[in-house]
Amino acid sequence: MSQAKTGRFDLVMLVDDNDTYNFINRRILEKKQFAKNIQVQSSGIGALSYLEENLESPGKLPDIIFLDIKMPLMNGHEFLFKLEQIVETVNGTKCRVVMLSSSGEEEDLRQSSEFPSVINYIQKPLTSDALDAL
Repeated sequence: MSQAKTGRFDLVMLVDDNDTYNFINRRILEKKQFAKNIQVQSSGIGALSYLEENLESPGKLPDIIFLDIKMPLMNGHEFLFKLEQIVETVNGTKCRVVMLSSSGEEEDLRQSSEFPSVINYIQKPLTSDALDAL
């Protein structure tokens, strides 16, 4: 993962259909100065569109994606499946995913761990301590 000289990541993406969680998580990321830029997407479909539009611009691809599991139209695991396909065409180590979900279901955790891009699973809400642990 590329880190800026200040120790912050260049770009982080939040993918969650809940605007309140997006607002809170963005504020925590900003307060911790975790990333220079934060891209917010309210759906997996929107996030995939953004990624596909920027495949030729690696600087516009996120270092970390914080991904919700339970979303309408395309859930987090469906997103991960499609992400794995497009990330291989750019740089297999560029985009890493942190599952950020209110789901504590064992099956969700097991399914998430099957994807190589998933580096962590955090229960909502995102906290400063969870960011420090990353």
